[in-house]
Amino acid sequence: MPKGGARTRSGPAPDPTALRRERDAGEWTILPAEGREGATPDWPFEEQSVREAVLWERLWEKPQGLMWERYGQEIEVALYARRLAEAEKPESAVVLSTLVRQMADSLGLTTPGMRGNRWRIDRVVEEDETLRGPNEPVMEATSARARLRAVPGGSG
Repeated sequence: MPKGGARTRSGPAPDPTALRRERDAGEWTILPAEGREGATPDWPFEEQSVREAVLWERLWEKPQGLMWERYGQEIEVALYARRLAEAEKPESAVVLSTLVRQMADSLGLTTPGMRGNRWRIDRVVEEDETLRGPNEPVMEATSARARLRAVPGGSG
């Protein structure tokens, strides 16, 4: 019997810090927190509203823009911007909001979408002495296996 459910994203989402996932950590793409730099791609359709132009610029500044550019997803991002601009209107249909959420998932703009695409945004660790003491070390993210090693009697 085949594994999986009736939907493409059924079952638990991949967790980059899970013990069993540690061996395939190379499959995750780490996106820079600063976002995508460079010129915004040209709008792929003939006409563009003012709101679509604003969304288009903002979307391409996000870290996910690197992957969209790599995979040539300009049309998908433009369709998302167009549908989002329509969904923002008070008289828009509820199904349009559902479509926008699904499109956001597929573009990796939501947390489940990021997990599904196996993308992570790199964390920027800044020292802020108002949140911690001046001599306290900055805690770095570690794997589940490393956290277990730090506990006396932990496996690993």
